[in-house]
Amino acid sequence: MSPSERRARMATIHRENTKPELAVRRALWRLGARYRLHAEELPGRPDVVMRPARRAIFVHGCLWHLHQGCPLARVPTSRPEYWPAKLARNKERDRRNLEKLRRLGWSVEVVWECETRDHKALERRLRPFLAS
Repeated sequence: MSPSERRARMATIHRENTKPELAVRRALWRLGARYRLHAEELPGRPDVVMRPARRAIFVHGCLWHLHQGCPLARVPTSRPEYWPAKLARNKERDRRNLEKLRRLGWSVEVVWECETRDHKALERRLRPFLAS
């Protein structure tokens, strides 16, 4: 892929309202949860926040956040000097943000992109988090 083709493809990747995030939001709605989106005042800016219950959900892309053991989490082969360090920084930043939120008294859940493909399994995964 040429640099201009790569740039065009990367420009289509959005930060908010991604397909995995929308799948999580639909599942939460079906389970009766009500929420707010992208709480800028919280560490890491969680994708979904339920303030009264102090619950936060991050929806992570398997590639961007290096989901351990996931086939979607392969490091790009272009620019080998850049990508491993970039993805490691993402992972470290995620760890720090989760720790900060937990110290503030929030329950935090991370839903991975690959977990959003099976809607029934996603609901089964989220149900205990909502009930706790």
